[in-house]
Amino acid sequence: MSELTVTIIRLGLLAVLWVFVFSVVGVLRGDLFGTRVTQRAATTPAPRKEPAPAKPPKAARTSRRTPSHVLVTEGPLKGTTISLGQQSVLIGRNPGSTVVLEDDYASGRHARIYPEGEEWFVEDLGSTNGTYLGNDRLTAPQQLSVGSTLRIGTTVLELRR
Repeated sequence: MSELTVTIIRLGLLAVLWVFVFSVVGVLRGDLFGTRVTQRAATTPAPRKEPAPAKPPKAARTSRRTPSHVLVTEGPLKGTTISLGQQSVLIGRNPGSTVVLEDDYASGRHARIYPEGEEWFVEDLGSTNGTYLGNDRLTAPQQLSVGSTLRIGTTVLELRR
């Protein structure tokens, strides 16, 4: 073989080696820093054939005691905000949950925050390790107010106005 052929083969093998090194570094970086958390876009409901009922004035719909969003204050998703609209918020490890927790102490469908009239409630969905409202373990659905804290495994959520 000529010297040119040997040099081209060496350069090709060197390029393949660097591609392998960069792919290993990329995988390690993903494992060390985890996945990037992005805010989900709000889904719009399908249009209805019948007209929607008129909404009461905004001042009548909200009060100071009614939370408008949930903020994750501790845990891997710290800083994530979930606004409370008219839909319930499902919390758990299941990828179909509204808030997906990567926590060994969270169940697939761990807890649910849902509206009932003008108030918001939280219920434990039969999780193994429990859901805590403040320092009390939930055994039945409980009403939420602004400032309430929920603890699910290592994640702490706070209801805010």
